[in-house]
Amino acid sequence: MSTSQLVVQHLPYLRRYARALTGSQVAGDAYVAATLETLVNEPDTLGRSTNIKADLFRVFTRIWNSLSVNGRSEQVQHDLPAEVRLGQITPLPRQAFLLSCLEGFSEEDAATILGVDVAEVRDLVDEAGRELAADMATGILIIEDEPLIAMDLEALVEGLGHNVIGVARTRSEAVKIASSEARPGLILADIQLADGSSGLDAVNDLLKTFEVPVIFITAYPERFLTGERPEPAFLIAKPFQPANVSAVISQALFFQQTARRREAKSA
Repeated sequence: MSTSQLVVQHLPYLRRYARALTGSQVAGDAYVAATLETLVNEPDTLGRSTNIKADLFRVFTRIWNSLSVNGRSEQVQHDLPAEVRLGQITPLPRQAFLLSCLEGFSEEDAATILGVDVAEVRDLVDEAGRELAADMATGILIIEDEPLIAMDLEALVEGLGHNVIGVARTRSEAVKIASSEARPGLILADIQLADGSSGLDAVNDLLKTFEVPVIFITAYPERFLTGERPEPAFLIAKPFQPANVSAVISQALFFQQTARRREAKSA
């Protein structure tokens, strides 16, 4: 398989990582596009490593830490839920946390991608976990039709200090719970539900009346990471690892709190 084919194979996961960093499809994909432009103009950037995925993320990190690509995105989408730091380096702890917990890179690969040593990666991940866990407890609505997966998610989010306001198996149940119970601060939603209804449709129904961060769960993440249409900013692949869910929940709530602080300052 050629280098270009290998790069294409890893692009959905680079898009996922970029969107988790920025909290936005538009901003994340802008950075991915800049990374691809660099690879086209500087084909030797990937080097001769056998770990094309780590090399691709390393090039992306260099772009992320040096370019204000998000400035272009803000002109299109003014209500980004993330605090875009133009011209500044995104804090390393968050990058290390996502590379390790969301993308599943080894400590050695994460160190290579970030240009630090393994000991620093460990320190950065620990620091990010402490930062992201502080003051983020909220009520979570789970939309999932598989009982065992729903139980795992419920135990996981409660272990992170959140409370589950309800578990819905269908679109109609999700709407009913959100209408009768306390309004959730975050939604975890499967895309394909038991009665043939869609988690996407359920979320769209809910977002007509209130706005909260949403994390979608699917066995086919590549179908929703093509860059060809509006897509979820936060996406978890089945089967998932608890660390992945923890990382994405922390990121989604991080961006939500950042947006609220920014709104409070401008009020």
